[in-house]
Amino acid sequence: MSGIIAVLRVRGEIGIKPQIKTTLDLMKLHRKHRLILLKNTPSNKGMIDKVKDYCTFGEVDQETIIKLLSERGRLPGNNRLTEKYVKDKTKLSIKDFSENFILGKSGLKDIEGLKKFFKLHPPIGGFERLGIKKPFTRGGVLGYRGKEMNKLVQKMI
Repeated sequence: MSGIIAVLRVRGEIGIKPQIKTTLDLMKLHRKHRLILLKNTPSNKGMIDKVKDYCTFGEVDQETIIKLLSERGRLPGNNRLTEKYVKDKTKLSIKDFSENFILGKSGLKDIEGLKKFFKLHPPIGGFERLGIKKPFTRGGVLGYRGKEMNKLVQKMI
């Protein structure tokens, strides 16, 4: 894994262990169909490994990050993130900011007031796999999916 990792929660809260619920809360994944973007660090990998039975994750490209920020980025009061707001706060366009974000030169916290998670719709056409209780490697939805994460996120925006 390299670059920016998108973590998407696909399962609900029923029957979840308290330790895993705490980790999901720390990651701001309070509900189903919430997505966060993380840098690929050992501490983030440890948290992702702990919640792998409730989430799916993989690398995302710049195009997906631009689409997430422009269409699903939210400010306090549930206001949309706009190009003008990003320019006021970071002196960069959304495209330039996403490029810096991938390179590690900036983070989501640089856009003051931006919520650290993205609320997404359920995927159009469904998850197209056997179920949300099986790992991706066995035909399910959960766990590491690599570059396939881009397709799933595009279906949910």
